[in-house]
Amino acid sequence: MGLSGKKKKVESFYNSNFYKNQEEIKNYLHPDAELFWNSSAGFSKMNFSDILNLGIEMSRSFESLRAEVSHLLKDKDQVTIRFTYHVRTVENPDEEIPLAHFICIWTFRDDKMYRGYQISQPADETPENLSSFLATNF
Repeated sequence: MGLSGKKKKVESFYNSNFYKNQEEIKNYLHPDAELFWNSSAGFSKMNFSDILNLGIEMSRSFESLRAEVSHLLKDKDQVTIRFTYHVRTVENPDEEIPLAHFICIWTFRDDKMYRGYQISQPADETPENLSSFLATNF
């Protein structure tokens, strides 16, 4: 798989319904996948099973999950994505709200996402902080 295929795979993963259909994760993540995640809650190291379980938990909380991608970059064998997740919660399915901003760098093994380095922080609705603003003004 070429780099443009890898970019499409990363973007497609974040736009998929992986959180509602855990079988989809297998289409994107290598069975030995690891995610090193720095968030406002601290550092987490997740393996394939942990990511699968996170998807299950997300499906219990969110009616919908939409990634608004502002950046999708490739460099050598790595793909970097910057996006904001917008959600509709089970408690309030009529209102979509920004959940968090993310940047993740993925390497690949056997044409699947293998090792990810992710940083996230809670979203706010400041126009300068939303992905759509940045994507249209760079």
